[in-house]
Amino acid sequence: MTAALPATHRANIAIGDEAAARRVFDALTEFFFEGETAIAAFARPDGRWEVTAHFADSPDQALVRMLVKNAAGEAVASGLSFDTLEATDWVKASLEDLVPVPAGRFVVHGRHDRARIAPNRLGIEIEAALAFGTGHHGTTRGCLTLLDHVLKAHRPRRVLDLGTGTGVLAIAAAKARHGRALASDIDPPSVEVARDNFRLNGVGNLVRAIRATGFSAPDFASRGPFDLVLANILANPLRQLASPMARHLAPSASVILSGLLNHQAGAVIAAYRARGLVPVRHLKIEGWSSLLLRATG
Repeated sequence: MTAALPATHRANIAIGDEAAARRVFDALTEFFFEGETAIAAFARPDGRWEVTAHFADSPDQALVRMLVKNAAGEAVASGLSFDTLEATDWVKASLEDLVPVPAGRFVVHGRHDRARIAPNRLGIEIEAALAFGTGHHGTTRGCLTLLDHVLKAHRPRRVLDLGTGTGVLAIAAAKARHGRALASDIDPPSVEVARDNFRLNGVGNLVRAIRATGFSAPDFASRGPFDLVLANILANPLRQLASPMARHLAPSASVILSGLLNHQAGAVIAAYRARGLVPVRHLKIEGWSSLLLRATG
């Protein structure tokens, strides 16, 4: 007999402005640990946006209100409500209202939409740990779109997903190429979530997931140099990784970077241009930039 699920706690808010909803989503996902909190942002039929956070434990309501206020203002924060859900699967509940998100040939979806993915699309099913990794965030969509662009012209043999999170990018690369990839993350729980998602998507035998800081692990040397690197992290870490990444690239390698706000893109491009990588494409989605660079050496 299946044990009863524990009560979970929910914070919910409806926001008329999509940009404000995205700011609230980003603020909450940046602050709360993804293994204990599931956060979703989605458009409602009435045109408004809804942001919902499910907590394993009762949250500090004042803290949540402060985060929402800082992201979207006092008026938005005043509409925040809290309640308790009895005996429900809180991760599943947070995903039920999310719609499939297309990006090039890829579609990121939940289990409830598995049967709705068209045969000519590559489905990526994600059921746990929301944050940046579901495809509903502009950075992930940008990376997937650029990955599709790269794979139309090349078939990179050695692929690295640096800062893999939920593993979306590694899954996409492995499925599209029917080939192996290396995925790394600094956060041990993220590595476990990624491994679960690799198995869920049928690429558990193709993608190796490791816990590593930067390029410190031996796997980077043994599996490189890389023909394609995907790194959806944040602007400052990306700038710091420019030199070590350049040392692990094959000639004419492609590099896809994201996790940076539009105004941060110029500094990141400059850091990589100084290491011999030139910009090829620059996508802007919902205030976030995704870059495709190519090594010239």
